[in-house]
Amino acid sequence: YFFLSNLSLVDICFTSTTVPKMLVNIQTQSRVITYEGCITQMYFLTLFGGWDNFFLTMMAYDRYVAICHPLHYTIIMNPRLCGLLVLVSWIMSVLNSLLHSLMISRLSFPAELETPHCFCETKQRIKLACSDTFLINMVMYLVTVLLGAGPLAGILYSYSKIVSSICGIPSAQGKYKAFSTCASQLSAVSLFYGSPRSTIKLTLKCSSLGDICCGHTHAESLNLHLKK
Repeated sequence: YFFLSNLSLVDICFTSTTVPKMLVNIQTQSRVITYEGCITQMYFLTLFGGWDNFFLTMMAYDRYVAICHPLHYTIIMNPRLCGLLVLVSWIMSVLNSLLHSLMISRLSFPAELETPHCFCETKQRIKLACSDTFLINMVMYLVTVLLGAGPLAGILYSYSKIVSSICGIPSAQGKYKAFSTCASQLSAVSLFYGSPRSTIKLTLKCSSLGDICCGHTHAESLNLHLKK
């Protein structure tokens, strides 16, 4: 439950980076966000999103050890290793967020921007920049491969080994018991990696329809004006 409790805390923080501002916008009927506020929002979105990714990987490894090496579980997954994994993931997430924020802050933007999104999204900000974005695009692709595809590959490998071990259990009750310990984590992984695709689809629908967006009756109520 150590990783699960930390994941729950990170999820709460991740949601808190966008929901309060969205509620304020709805209440005040204002669509303006400051340049500093946009950078801050992107920083925390990247921070907690990356941390979420690492925690899901650690939880997958935890289940892999518990099911594939049950006799050595307490030796391998000792408190020192768990704390070290959390510390390393925190440091990597902070450095990644700082890198994104610093590179975006060096870009030049028009005095006033308008974008049809609920929050400040990094790729959308880069597309609206006036200066050259080749370097930051290359860095973002590299970071995505290392910190995105890497943990995902670890998750897929861990669960492939778990499934293989579960299939080797002779009794149906034993298979059910082993699988039940992973069901909640598999749901969390599906939600985490499925949400970006849903967001992209929703954004495309918002751009094409232009009349219904994120539960609002007018697409223009979703537009964010970025003032520098």
